[in-house]
Amino acid sequence: MMLGIYIVPAALACLLATVCLWESVPPTPPSTGAANSTSESFLHGLKLLIQNKAYVILAVCFGGGIGVFSSFSALLEQILCASGYSNEFSGLCGALFIVFGILGALLLGLYVDRTKHFTEATKIGLCLTSMTSVAFALVSQLQGQTLALAAICSLFGLFGFSVAPVVMELAVECSFPVGEGASAGLIFVLGQAEGMLIMLLLTALTVRRTGPSFSTCQQGEDPLDWTVSLLLLAGLCTLFTCVLVIFFNTPYRRLEAESGRSSSPTMCARDPRTVSPTQVPPLETPGLTPPDEALKEAPGPASVSTGHSEWAETMTRDI
Repeated sequence: MMLGIYIVPAALACLLATVCLWESVPPTPPSTGAANSTSESFLHGLKLLIQNKAYVILAVCFGGGIGVFSSFSALLEQILCASGYSNEFSGLCGALFIVFGILGALLLGLYVDRTKHFTEATKIGLCLTSMTSVAFALVSQLQGQTLALAAICSLFGLFGFSVAPVVMELAVECSFPVGEGASAGLIFVLGQAEGMLIMLLLTALTVRRTGPSFSTCQQGEDPLDWTVSLLLLAGLCTLFTCVLVIFFNTPYRRLEAESGRSSSPTMCARDPRTVSPTQVPPLETPGLTPPDEALKEAPGPASVSTGHSEWAETMTRDI
């Protein structure tokens, strides 16, 4: 019954995506760079990405961050139940992790869209995420810390998830003119691969507790000790952050390209002194003075008065 209910939104989304989407591009380009797209081919784009030092650092480090978040969300219930917390509380922490992450992504996205501080926002957000991961590794091993754990999970999502859309924009900036799909997609592929490795490593480092425990996990088995695994998780998060903060630096290539296009001569006001290649020169009629020479030979006040005097003398003689 529940499985059938879960199928309904997925089937509706597939139907709408198949029937209602007919165009491959939007009616209006979202940016100047999209209007004048110079994206490389997929294979050539991958080659350029691999040769781009800044992009490789960003992809490996943030891919590791995606792996840390995937492992955290997948193992959260097992970690908390070993310390005596209920499944309902674990679900609440997971919900806070996601909700505050979405809220943080919305707020940080608005800020970065106005200021264009992609690198600064990414580095600060990952530093705060690393400190929160260390706090979770320590507090999650204590009993009765429900408020502290709920706050830590909220901050973990707020700082970690909020960086994700900014990193996607930063990946496009440092890899331009490679297409957005290749640059962002490769980061997610690396993130899933690193997440699988991190999850296997964390579960392999767990040991059975032999002393008294407050575990609420499945009965009949000794609970697992996640101390070493959580310290490793916090260490990996800190390592990825330090590498990114120290070694990552890149110009905003797409913004520079768009600003170059907007300041090009075709986008500016035409200089009145500039002659168009198709401009037809003025016709020269015999016996008439061209306009430019007429302006140059325009009589001054003295010559005008002299001309009037000569005309008056001529009229007097004729009379």
